[in-house]
Amino acid sequence: MATTSDIRKGLCIRYNHDIYKITEFLHVKPGKGPAFVRTKLKSVTSGKVIENTFSAGHKIEDVRVETHKFQFLYNDGEFYHFMNTEDYTQIRLTENNLDTPGLLKEGEVVTVLINTEDSMPLSVEMPASVVLEITHTEPGVKGNTATNATKPATVETGAEIMVPLFINEGDKIKIDTETVSYKERIKE
Repeated sequence: MATTSDIRKGLCIRYNHDIYKITEFLHVKPGKGPAFVRTKLKSVTSGKVIENTFSAGHKIEDVRVETHKFQFLYNDGEFYHFMNTEDYTQIRLTENNLDTPGLLKEGEVVTVLINTEDSMPLSVEMPASVVLEITHTEPGVKGNTATNATKPATVETGAEIMVPLFINEGDKIKIDTETVSYKERIKE
């Protein structure tokens, strides 16, 4: 058993007869009344996101997990297939288990959280950032770079990202996987 002081991003807990992963949390200590923790929970089985507030000191049932490195192989439309980099066993997961499936490129190494009780994969944690190539975007107009204006761009995985106007097709960019936003252009 854990308490609200143990709450952190990525912690898996048992709540309402389901297993949830904490995606966001905020410890609040108001001037009047007891402290509490405001959380956003994502179900690892259905992908449904709920918000919940736990009072300070509330007991929560954490789920013991192991982390393993897996390489993304391919997506067959229904399942995402991964291979363990240590023993080469393969698993397949649904889109609900992935936080940002649009940024997943074949060959990408990710961390998979596995429930130690039944060896079921719970969720996939992406690296902090990924480098992807721009496959389509409107050309930037010369002189339009003085402002922080952005335009939509499609990357090689099919995801759409807002990028600065100076980014062109063929450029490689670094993308923050947590916020799904442009970080920087990669010079080769």
